Amino acid sequence: MENDNPLPYKYKTKTMKRNILIAGGLLGLALTLQAQTGEGGIDRQMLQQIRKNGLTAADRALANAIATNSIDDLARNFRNAGPVDTYFSVETPKQSIQDQKSSGRCWLFTGLNVLRSKFARQHKDTLKVVYSHVYLSFYDQLEKANLMLQNVIDNAGKPLDDPRVQFFFKNPISDGGTFCGLSDLAEKYGVVPMEAMPETYSAENTSRMAKIVSSKLREYGLELRKMVAEKKPKAAVKARKTEMLAGIYHILTLSLGEPVKSFTYAFKDKNGKQIGQAKTYTPQEFYKETVGGPINGTFIMAMNDPRRPYYKTYEIEYDRHTYDGHNWRYVNLPMEAIARMAIASLKDSTKMYTSYDVGKQLDRKRGFLDVDNYDYGMLYGTTFPMDKADRIATFDSGSTHAMTLTAVDLDENGRPKKWKVENSWGAAYGQQGCLIMTDRWFNEYTFRLVVDNKYVPADILKAAQQKPVMVVPEDPLFQEDE
Repeated sequence: MENDNPLPYKYKTKTMKRNILIAGGLLGLALTLQAQTGEGGIDRQMLQQIRKNGLTAADRALANAIATNSIDDLARNFRNAGPVDTYFSVETPKQSIQDQKSSGRCWLFTGLNVLRSKFARQHKDTLKVVYSHVYLSFYDQLEKANLMLQNVIDNAGKPLDDPRVQFFFKNPISDGGTFCGLSDLAEKYGVVPMEAMPETYSAENTSRMAKIVSSKLREYGLELRKMVAEKKPKAAVKARKTEMLAGIYHILTLSLGEPVKSFTYAFKDKNGKQIGQAKTYTPQEFYKETVGGPINGTFIMAMNDPRRPYYKTYEIEYDRHTYDGHNWRYVNLPMEAIARMAIASLKDSTKMYTSYDVGKQLDRKRGFLDVDNYDYGMLYGTTFPMDKADRIATFDSGSTHAMTLTAVDLDENGRPKKWKVENSWGAAYGQQGCLIMTDRWFNEYTFRLVVDNKYVPADILKAAQQKPVMVVPEDPLFQEDE
């Protein structure tokens, strides 16, 4: 008798088994969903509601496109994709673009950009200097290691799951930072030119070194907590912490090079020609020669945080680079006030440290930032209505990257139309190493501005002298620039 099924028996058996498995799987899923009747779970009825609309023909076409293309390419607003207007009515002198590579040192590159531009301006652009980034990176990491260990000691009486104790064990060290850190580090350790201490691989690629140092600091932190719990003498705890820092110093030296203690240097003009005789400097002497006096006390840091009252001063607890340095303190201001100070500074050819949520609406190919560069809502058939305050409060937006504000384009009434910043992603990126942003984007995604006191109105200077409101470091807006 012939087999009615054209497939051999072994394939028919496999097919039957597969169908049984599929049916069993579906039954199991239904039973599982039915069993999950706890409040707040996804039950079978809810899943049916979620699935009910399904995909339309247009949705399936979009799904195919999204599956095989970049989301940004599909969401790109074609009407906004024309040539970028590069004219600026107010622009500071150009300087060479640096590259932070795969490191989180944008704050350091930006801060040193500001210092070297001030030096060039003082010498009417006849003298140029480029500071070593790795020199201050070294001491930044050493100081942050001490900050972590000392705070472990100071909070050793608290349980390990205390929020403040956890903060330091979770974040023992990083290469991110703020302008306050640059001020404290440069004043304490001085500065050196790039030639005296060039970059190393680990300076430009910090991830692995940071993990190694962090692991060591956590180990050290547990040991120090144990010493305090055992009521060891303070002198013994301090001596052990010093030994630990020597271990960190050794790791940093092998990775970044030993910090230069003295060097010989001759200044060069804008064409690279040497001017005068070479001299021998210490880092502190070079700081005095090129920076002059103290940086601290000469500026205010303005912040735009619409969640909090304006014209009030805030300070972030434990947010500093050195244990004996300055916490990050800022005056909260509306964007209109921040823009006015920025324009006054740029009109006087003075660049500024600024920070932004640079990843939002960034057209990387054109180096252009505008709120209409990409329409993700149209692509996915939804909307994104949160304002700046909501985005901050929900960790959807915050300061991620520092850059040097260099130019503004004003309309006939003196109102800003667009802005330009020097970036630290190399001269080949964006607009010859710079980014251009519309004023609309500037208002939505600017967070910090460091401005010289002489460009700050009296009422804001007065607000900066208020007793600050203390803010916890876990706040969504107070992450370090990278």
